[in-house]
Amino acid sequence: MSGHSKWATTKHKKAVIDAKRGKLFAKMIKNIEVAARTGGADVSGNPTLFDAIQKAKKSSVPNKNIDSAVKRGAGLEAGGADYETIMYEGYGPNGVAVLIECLTDNRNRAASDVRVAMTRNGGSMADPGSVSYLFNRKGVVIVPKGELTEDDVLTAVLDAGAEEVNDLGESFEVLSEATDLVAVRTALQEAGIDYDSADANFVPTMQVELDEEGARKIFKLIDALEDSDDVQNVFANFDVSDDVMAKVDA
Repeated sequence: MSGHSKWATTKHKKAVIDAKRGKLFAKMIKNIEVAARTGGADVSGNPTLFDAIQKAKKSSVPNKNIDSAVKRGAGLEAGGADYETIMYEGYGPNGVAVLIECLTDNRNRAASDVRVAMTRNGGSMADPGSVSYLFNRKGVVIVPKGELTEDDVLTAVLDAGAEEVNDLGESFEVLSEATDLVAVRTALQEAGIDYDSADANFVPTMQVELDEEGARKIFKLIDALEDSDDVQNVFANFDVSDDVMAKVDA
């Protein structure tokens, strides 16, 4: 998992400071709105909303935007859309399995965006179930390193149901069952350990190792998919070594 996670974490950080910031903010706002609609506006009783807000704040989304999204979602303010989650499956270059999670108020537009991005970037759509079996739903918490060691993080989360802690370079990734996500995140908070995000993500059970050319192709495909306002998350089962990542970055 580490190659993909490391890339996704680095890319997320870059997006916060570059031209994709507006798109990233819009997707986080949408997440907050949906979480508030599903579980209510009270963060103490809605862990999904708590995590969506935490992630947005960490990415410097303005508080007024966050508050408005909560109100829209909870029906306290006009203008909320009726979003639904749709999953698309496909294959990218080099046989990389790709899961595309959309949050949309227009099914036809989302399907069209995904199909166009896939076909123009060496990908192909697949039937439901033909790719998803290669992934498991897991709780994923990203913890910035700072002065922390892997043991510090492991000690804090072991009794809460964490399965493993991976070193991603500038941060640690804590994996658990999706049902243990809130317990793991709470254990970190109680230990006084700061975290950047806590999400239920699709984690691949096996990975395709990519060279520089393969990495460039899959990154181009994922960028094209994420360029759609309807695409919320893209999960893929590739792994890229640090050496290859350095070449791509250069």
